[in-house]
Amino acid sequence: MFLDTVMASGTSLCTFPSHQSTGAVPDLPDKSRWLASFSQHLEPWLQSVKDRERERAAASMARVLKCLYRHLTVRFPLRFQTLGRLVAQMALLCGDPLKEVAEEAAEGMHYLLHITLRLKYITEDKKNHQSLRRAMKKCQELLKCYSIKCFYSCPFRIGQIFEVFLDSNELCQFVLTILNGLKNLNHQCTQQSAGELLISFVKNAKSRFEKVPEIMGVICAQLAMISEPEVRQQVITTVSLFISMPKYTDTVISHLLCHPVPYNRDLAEVWRTLKVEPASTTLILSRLLRKLQKCHDVPTQGKMAFAAVSATDALYEVFMGNELPEATFELFPQLLMTLLIQIHHSIDLTMSDVAIPAGLFAIQATKTLLFRTSCLQEFSIMEKDNGWTLLAGKDCHLQGVSLLANALLERNHVLAQRILYLLVPLLNRGNDKHKLTSAGFFVELLQSPVARRLPSIYSVDRLKDWLLHGNNLFKILALRGLCYLIRHQKMREDIKSLMPRFLDLLCETEEKIVLLAIQILLQLVRTMDFCTLSAMMTKLFSLFGDTRPDVHCLSMTLFGASMKSVKHTDKKGVENQVLDSLVPLLLYSQDENGAVAEESRRVLTICAQFLKWKLPQEVYRKDPWYTSPSEAETVCKFFGKKCKGKVNILAQTLMFSKDAKVPIRRAAALFTGLLSKYLDRSELQTKGTKWIEDDLRHLLHDPEPSVHIITSQALFQIQKVGAEPDPEQTLGGWRKLLGCLST
Repeated sequence: MFLDTVMASGTSLCTFPSHQSTGAVPDLPDKSRWLASFSQHLEPWLQSVKDRERERAAASMARVLKCLYRHLTVRFPLRFQTLGRLVAQMALLCGDPLKEVAEEAAEGMHYLLHITLRLKYITEDKKNHQSLRRAMKKCQELLKCYSIKCFYSCPFRIGQIFEVFLDSNELCQFVLTILNGLKNLNHQCTQQSAGELLISFVKNAKSRFEKVPEIMGVICAQLAMISEPEVRQQVITTVSLFISMPKYTDTVISHLLCHPVPYNRDLAEVWRTLKVEPASTTLILSRLLRKLQKCHDVPTQGKMAFAAVSATDALYEVFMGNELPEATFELFPQLLMTLLIQIHHSIDLTMSDVAIPAGLFAIQATKTLLFRTSCLQEFSIMEKDNGWTLLAGKDCHLQGVSLLANALLERNHVLAQRILYLLVPLLNRGNDKHKLTSAGFFVELLQSPVARRLPSIYSVDRLKDWLLHGNNLFKILALRGLCYLIRHQKMREDIKSLMPRFLDLLCETEEKIVLLAIQILLQLVRTMDFCTLSAMMTKLFSLFGDTRPDVHCLSMTLFGASMKSVKHTDKKGVENQVLDSLVPLLLYSQDENGAVAEESRRVLTICAQFLKWKLPQEVYRKDPWYTSPSEAETVCKFFGKKCKGKVNILAQTLMFSKDAKVPIRRAAALFTGLLSKYLDRSELQTKGTKWIEDDLRHLLHDPEPSVHIITSQALFQIQKVGAEPDPEQTLGGWRKLLGCLST
């Protein structure tokens, strides 16, 4: 009864042409719509797990196609709306493990091929006559290669033949039908046939597809339902074929990037297992790279922030799969810099729809990139020195960039040079975050010997511009770069012209700026004229006692270098500055910071050499003065006598009684008391001791007991000296008295 019903339906369908040609039955439905409806109702049967149901469905379709083939007239302009879908269904059945199903499907496919040939000839646009002829010729050549039995039993060859005639819409139907059918196929051999058929079809059709986004959507949706590893790989290979075609590369990438991040297991597998020809690897990776770079050209918020994170996650998955090694090596400079910039953009970036911190994606991608490109030593340095944490920090990102740049420069100078040349044009692009990360890496690479080959416009001139930037970070980077470039003799003169700017930077509040300015001046100090040296020494003197230990220490170092650089004929001009520095240096030799104390003693020695003095050995003792008062008194006696009438040494000392550091206040009080023995008595009588006593009395309220005690002793000594008569005046009085007595 079932077969009789099918035969009756086929005969009824085949009467449509004669009715329509005579106009006897004008309201009859179009034959192609009926066939489409028929195949749609038959589809569940064609995919049934029951062999008997598949056999009946295949037989039904074969008989309908046979009837249609026999009664198809050349005058009837018939089009199949679902030809691609029907071809896919029948091709899969031709590979059915049940012999009866495969034979029925092969018979139906035989009629479908002939129907297709006739329809394509009828409906083909006459303007495309040549293309039809080429398609017919190709079809004939392929059919000659296979026997009828071999052809109809192999879905792969069936697809190869039909692909020639299907238009873009029908091609899409074919692929979507295969993909939709994969999840319902219950026989492994049929799944295998479907996978092979899919790959061959896409490979042969090449750029004739139009609905690629729709195909990608189905692939992503169905992949989770396919468990067979080999079939999964075939589906992913289909993605590889599409993405490797320049026409579809952007379309496929854009569709894949629209999925939530982090990518699920299936989408991650797609990125990791992409297999493309070597010629296409660079294209794919560069397009992904460009997607990420575009996000850096605008504020990374909302959709752009998600797009950036999605592209970063895709790069990470590609690196993990390591299927594009050649392109990864080729694009390493661009990849590394873009990921570092993405890390900077991701700092403090939060997205409600992404559970993982946005910056983690870029960190993971950068780690994987280094590992996959064999930058293992660089990876190790970053890990040991906490580089990854630095990169992700808001205030220490540039430190992480600097660490990685130096590691690369040390371990892989070839890659470092490639990045250096890449960064030359990159420094002017993007927002401040983009520029800062690029500049941070660029500046460290200026240590490379090839940096001297860069034209001045790309090196010194650019750093000069950054010195005037409103952002202190750019100033710091400029000074670091100049520190490196000043080593090259041909660049030194150009940098020397910035001397006034370096001197102005000594007054900056940002510690790094001051330190870097001093480092540059240290390299230029021997080339300075007397006026510049004198002005610089005055500014440096104001930094003695700076609360920033490194600034304090380095300012003394430069002061000492300045004294050494003064010509013999100009020494008289800076003698007062040197004398003024003695008390501060002497007191800071008692500083609690060992480096500051040591540098104070060293520079004090340079001052003594400048003044042609020989300092007592007690000056170089590291123990505090209060532990050995006799040694402290020796030091005071030396300076009291040497500085007498040359500098108001006591007034200088009292200024340090208000210092924030306990050791300096204590040393100032002790020095004042001991120095009082060697004061000019005539001067004391003129000025009195009240001003000294007033300064010392405020120290009596010092919270540090030792300061209080030493101040009390110093105050007593001052009062005692003030009460004693001047020995010279007493001696003069006795001489006058003796003179009178003699007369």
